[in-house]
Amino acid sequence: MATRLFEGKDHALFYRKYRFSPQEPLKKVIFSYLDEKVSSFQLAVDVGCGSGQCTHLLAPRFAKVIGTDISEAQIEEANRAPHPPNVSFLAAPAEKMPVEDHSVDLVTAFTAAHWFDLPSFMTEVERALKPAGCVILTSNTLDMTLHYGDCSEKLTQIFTEFQQQLLAYSDSKVQRVTDDYEQIFNALPFRDKKRITDIIDKVPMTVAELMGYIQSFSMYQTFRKAQPEAATSRLQDVERRILETMGVSSLETQLEFWNRQVCVLGCRSS
Repeated sequence: MATRLFEGKDHALFYRKYRFSPQEPLKKVIFSYLDEKVSSFQLAVDVGCGSGQCTHLLAPRFAKVIGTDISEAQIEEANRAPHPPNVSFLAAPAEKMPVEDHSVDLVTAFTAAHWFDLPSFMTEVERALKPAGCVILTSNTLDMTLHYGDCSEKLTQIFTEFQQQLLAYSDSKVQRVTDDYEQIFNALPFRDKKRITDIIDKVPMTVAELMGYIQSFSMYQTFRKAQPEAATSRLQDVERRILETMGVSSLETQLEFWNRQVCVLGCRSS
């Protein structure tokens, strides 16, 4: 069964505002694979698209792009935000794509595939893809570091301590992330496939944006629902410690967020 953790309107708003698109290292992997493997660029489907930040990435390459998500709230946010004319968003589970059999050139999922019902999703990928169609499944990992001047190590320690506390509120399917998508790679029913685990995306963001990004985590939202006052207090404490360590008072001070990405890529036989 698929896991549904991102359906609240407040959570969807945080997701649209603070989740970021792939940076150049991950985009390079994706586009190089498309150039190597994909011969038709008519239709791409981005499943578990959330509020659509990553869906837009495909628009310049494909005639039509459909972003789907099981959450109506996420799709509302995706449709509300500006998006290219060849991109549309529909509410649908990843395991039931709103497309004809063998009609899709590329299926993608960005930081989403670990939540899916894997057997059903892989069956649906086989149904939807054209012969020689491809699939790209990427995710942030929990390998995250903060960088600012000479205090990067201390900042990362503060962030990691909080992250470790939040893991108590994580869903069991986060294990698919901590194993670097090995289970997902093994479930992909194609011979032509590979897994890359050493992609480092470096994202400039303000301290305020970092705090918003943390609040978009499913495990923080679970913590907040279980203990709202404690969750808010802990987040405020993390914010205070980060500012003190940086020696600044403004939440608009910029730092750099580094995150290791994992990417599973596969191509159906022609």
